[in-house]
Amino acid sequence: MGKRSRQRQKNQTAGRDDRDAGWGAGYADIVKENKLFEHYYKEQGLVPEGEFEQFMEAMREPLPATIRITGYKSHAKEILHCLKDKYFKDIQEVEIDGQKIEAPQPLSWYPDEQAWHTNMSRKIIRKSPLLEKFHQFLVSETESGNISRQEAVSMIPPLLLKIESYHKILDMCAAPGSKTAQLIEMLHADMDVPFPEGFVIANDVDNKRCYLLVHQAKRLNSPCIMVVNHDASCIPMLKIDSEGKKDILFYDRILCDVPCSGDGTMRKNIDVWKKWTTSNSLHLHGLQLRIAVRGVEQLAVGGRMVYSTCSLNPIEDEAVIAALLEKSEGALELADSSADLPGLKWMPGVTSWKLMTKEGQWYPTWSEVPSSRHTQIRPTMFPPTDPEKLASMHLERCMRILPHHQNTGGFFVAVLVKKAPMPWNKRYPKLRKDMSSISETQAGGPPAALSLTDAPCLPERAVEEEAEGPEGIVEDVVPKGASLAQESTAKQEGVCGPPPNKKMKLSGYKEDPFVFLTEDDPVFTSIQSFYDMSPNFPKVNVLTRTHDGKKRHLYMVSKELRNVLLNNSERMKVINTGVKVWSRNSDGEEFGCAFRLAQEGIYTLQPYIRSRIIRVSVEDIKVLLTQENPFLSKLENDAHAQAKKIVMGSIVLKYIPNPNNPAEPQCPIQLCGWRGKTSIRAFVPRNERFHYLRMLGVEVFRDKQGLGQKQRDAKKEVKEDVEGELGKDAQEEGALENEEELDLEAGDENGSSQPKMDSGKQVASS
Repeated sequence: MGKRSRQRQKNQTAGRDDRDAGWGAGYADIVKENKLFEHYYKEQGLVPEGEFEQFMEAMREPLPATIRITGYKSHAKEILHCLKDKYFKDIQEVEIDGQKIEAPQPLSWYPDEQAWHTNMSRKIIRKSPLLEKFHQFLVSETESGNISRQEAVSMIPPLLLKIESYHKILDMCAAPGSKTAQLIEMLHADMDVPFPEGFVIANDVDNKRCYLLVHQAKRLNSPCIMVVNHDASCIPMLKIDSEGKKDILFYDRILCDVPCSGDGTMRKNIDVWKKWTTSNSLHLHGLQLRIAVRGVEQLAVGGRMVYSTCSLNPIEDEAVIAALLEKSEGALELADSSADLPGLKWMPGVTSWKLMTKEGQWYPTWSEVPSSRHTQIRPTMFPPTDPEKLASMHLERCMRILPHHQNTGGFFVAVLVKKAPMPWNKRYPKLRKDMSSISETQAGGPPAALSLTDAPCLPERAVEEEAEGPEGIVEDVVPKGASLAQESTAKQEGVCGPPPNKKMKLSGYKEDPFVFLTEDDPVFTSIQSFYDMSPNFPKVNVLTRTHDGKKRHLYMVSKELRNVLLNNSERMKVINTGVKVWSRNSDGEEFGCAFRLAQEGIYTLQPYIRSRIIRVSVEDIKVLLTQENPFLSKLENDAHAQAKKIVMGSIVLKYIPNPNNPAEPQCPIQLCGWRGKTSIRAFVPRNERFHYLRMLGVEVFRDKQGLGQKQRDAKKEVKEDVEGELGKDAQEEGALENEEELDLEAGDENGSSQPKMDSGKQVASS
């Protein structure tokens, strides 16, 4: 045994040495070649003639890093000003290894210069201290929600939805959440409205990825976002109270960014080169169609749904759209979006394509597919055979983005407008009523209509059964209806035809309840008097996460999301909603209120607070963000006088811009703070401190990672001082829990050292 084990270890070591060619060399590079891929796309003719070599060369090049400035925050212009004047100008002067670095460029088609791309690799960024500062700026601003690292083509679908602040929006396959963040920003385009009428419900089938989604959404501190965990192909139809009666929730806008084979992402996901085969798209087509069908069912008449994939394959793209249009019988039409994004280069959708198996066999039409292949290959994968019907679909209105045209990833997007209810929602109204009575009287079995067997193809059957939801007749068909689609049975739980009223089973972590407070809840007594809350403050929109015991945190949601939550607690699994507005502070009780303000919700809550507000200047903010517990006397005279009139406890520190002084930030700033006996402090998470200091012209950076041990030892004392200075504030705010740093290119998690801050013009850890 021992001899065999030693021999195995020796062989493994030898293999490693051969592979690494020296310690630290890592694995051999993936060869960016796939003959089947090249043959398939050459044959499909998606790339213009004479451009195929350029297309393949672009696919082998690394993808440029792209950033987007958060659009809804009034700070967006300040961040753009900071980027252009401080970082981009300096970058133009930088030379590394004799090569001049190209400065980041704005995406020509993205509005207001709020999206930029750069060809700088991570390796280059680490080589220059100036670029390292730029990198740290991006990491810090990303963490505080002011910048998002997002692939350029991924920004397109939300723009094509044309969001207004009153829209009810569903994001069907939302994780990891960059598009969801865009949707939230668009809802909050007017920062003076704390509660837009609209909301975003962001869904994902993967319970763990839902928490990644929560992390992305939480950076934006919106009361109008709810994260739910469902299979998008059978996401339940929700109910709301409308003018005193129960109504079905139909969405004004739906983003349907479906799971796909991802061959448009080869530039960043290089393992796709090795794994790509045509069978990937054949396996996904049915699921993509079911998700799209479920989406249009829940879309309001007159509403828009954007269908998108990061695949170039017509089987996942035009084939799904064509099948959807055919099923809709005129209820849906493709919108012409050619003028919506001037500057974006795209190819029109195709009207003919062929299907190829992984063995390389081609099938131009369904009639040529042998019956032995009918389980893998379905008729909906082929173009419609009727030329008139095909022409009326206007598939050329679909948009395919090719990588070599504007140095992006590959992408497909189509905009659908709903003109009328879906045909299966109005075809059997009497049958649905019969089903309702049957389901009430025969609790032992599923409703009779669920045994339909005459539908020609599987997705249509699933649609017929799930259409019960919109009529509001059979409530419990919705979560279970899709169970008859055999392919999806394995993915769902508790779907083997239980009695109609049985609750759906849920997987993943068990979430704490969402408990709304009543207007006469005792916690409001002290809050009302301490903060002098406005009479129109919506107390009923405040919730907590516990039924029993002391309430640790209070959250707020918009009135419309409250309506959704209260009417669908048994119908959906909610992972997260609401923005934190107050946190319990045991010391606060002796000063008159047990709850202190939370920075996350200050922009939502502040319009309703009428006392405990201190107007501060730029110099005051610098003092508050760079010093620990400064004495009141450190503030300028005006703020000092205001602070002396306020008793101890939680406060709002409010900066109002002066239009006559353009050198100062031209956007309002609101910070949570604490008025002590003789001192004052700001309760602001670390990255937000950096953000505000940058806006005030204070440079903030940390030393590069990977310092030698001697250097680290020399700085240990400084860091300990800083821990005391900044750590306490940030920890109180919960900002340092589960802290992540997003890498510019790969989104890696990196360890980070605490920065040192001093009240001068520079903040560093040296």
